[in-house]
Amino acid sequence: MDTQASNVAHRTADAQESARANRLWWDLNADDYYAEHGTTLGLDVLEVGCGAAQAGRWLVAQGARVTAFDVSYGQLEKGRELDRRTGVPVTTVQADAQSLPFRAGAFDLVVSAFGAIPFVSDSAGTLREIARVLRPGGRLVFSTTHPVRWVFPDDPGPRGLTVQQSYFDRTPYVEENSAGQAVYVEHHRTLGDRVLELRAAG
Repeated sequence: MDTQASNVAHRTADAQESARANRLWWDLNADDYYAEHGTTLGLDVLEVGCGAAQAGRWLVAQGARVTAFDVSYGQLEKGRELDRRTGVPVTTVQADAQSLPFRAGAFDLVVSAFGAIPFVSDSAGTLREIARVLRPGGRLVFSTTHPVRWVFPDDPGPRGLTVQQSYFDRTPYVEENSAGQAVYVEHHRTLGDRVLELRAAG
């Protein structure tokens, strides 16, 4: 069977054809995929906005040398509990993502799973800081909530399914206490904003 793609089509593909084609594709591309996405064995990794460092703990188990940081002492304390419970300790630091206390070029990989980036007022500055601490050729892998989420109110009921504001409204989402003081803040950026920030950071 010819396994080289020579054409792209938009057509139906039943379950059997899909399973056969995808099994064959991934069998043939396993080495290339692994070479591109690789291993973390022996890498110096920074977890940004780590919470209790769950991602960092997994990376340690994969052979990475992980430093994880969060602005929250409470989250880091929870991480130390997990260190004791799992027997997989992670080096943690209390720090602000907008001013990283690490030397330039200290890490091969920076990861963030829904941490820090949407919670800082200057995410462009945070991305510049991340670029600063990455070694040449290093990578950033991060996830945030899709920004279209902010057009809907934070309500799990039917009201939460109705668009309430513009996707381009970058006004922060702020939850306040009875005195009007912020107790939770997230900063909305569009996908375009994120792309521009990443490009500017290098």
